[in-house]
Amino acid sequence: MKKLLITSALSLFAFFSFGQAPDSKDKARSNAENFEIRSGKLIRKEHVKVGTIKGCEIMALHLEDLISKEKSTGVRFEYEYRNSSVSDTKVAVLDPDEVEALIKSLKKIQAEILPKAAEHYTEVSFRSRSGFEAGCYFDVDKKDWSTYLKLEKFDGRSYVFLKAADFPQLIELLVKAQGLM
Repeated sequence: MKKLLITSALSLFAFFSFGQAPDSKDKARSNAENFEIRSGKLIRKEHVKVGTIKGCEIMALHLEDLISKEKSTGVRFEYEYRNSSVSDTKVAVLDPDEVEALIKSLKKIQAEILPKAAEHYTEVSFRSRSGFEAGCYFDVDKKDWSTYLKLEKFDGRSYVFLKAADFPQLIELLVKAQGLM
């Protein structure tokens, strides 16, 4: 009986301690997001609209601590997910160094990946420190590449599906946002 109680207690402990969902406060964030959520600061946020692609708004983000005059910038992606029962805004923020890397990645995908068919299911993706993802995958059945943005790492509803023909416009919007940071 004693062994049964000990085994049950250990099993319950393991179940409850390791089965926890990740806490939202542990979410990976960009440097700009970390700047924005600092406590004890008076933060001004300015969203400069750059453009929209497939319903995803792209903005240059300017942050300033009005007390210390410290500043931070980034690019904000905002997408309104809607279906018959749910409406939710998905947001991602990239730091200036990540925007530069994203532009280079998208240009490489556009020039070297999308023009060629793959033999097998293949994925190519860029990921930011906050979990934002941009990339493509080869659908063997359709024999074509599908392209996408994924604004939130663990949220399947944060996908923005693009076409290869949308890449030039996306790159143009990112370059414009980069110039406004």
